[in-house]
Amino acid sequence: MNNIKRETILKLVLIFSIIAILSAYFIQYVLGHQPCNLCLIERIPYISSIIIISAILIFKKIEKILLIVLIIIFMSAFIISLYHFGIEQGFIKESLVCDLSSTNTNLTKETILNELKQKTISCKDVTFKIFGLSLATFNIFISLIISVIVIKLFLNYEKNK
Repeated sequence: MNNIKRETILKLVLIFSIIAILSAYFIQYVLGHQPCNLCLIERIPYISSIIIISAILIFKKIEKILLIVLIIIFMSAFIISLYHFGIEQGFIKESLVCDLSSTNTNLTKETILNELKQKTISCKDVTFKIFGLSLATFNIFISLIISVIVIKLFLNYEKNK
């Protein structure tokens, strides 16, 4: 019974991760809101969780190890989102992560003009809000909640066998 519950919870997290990724692409490509570099990085944990949870559902023998990986993934997502929120609110200065596209060290007149023509999105500029909150803010809570859920699954793993 509890094994079914664990599997159901993992499937719900999987579905939520898929919805989160699809929503991000919808906001970007359909609604036209360009993401900053941190927004793009914040998608990686969701894509990773889709792969990891799929592996958990297929390979039952390594489920406990993959649960640890999933905890690390969502705790990382929480930290990245918290960092992004800090930049948005002005608590933290923008870092080089927010300017990953400028890897060109050749500062000719043409390259500077080309970079100025490109519309780069700053990590501190919020281009899309829901109920007045940025997606980074939502991601803080979502990542923390999923982290707690997966930690609880891991801690109760032996009880549910």
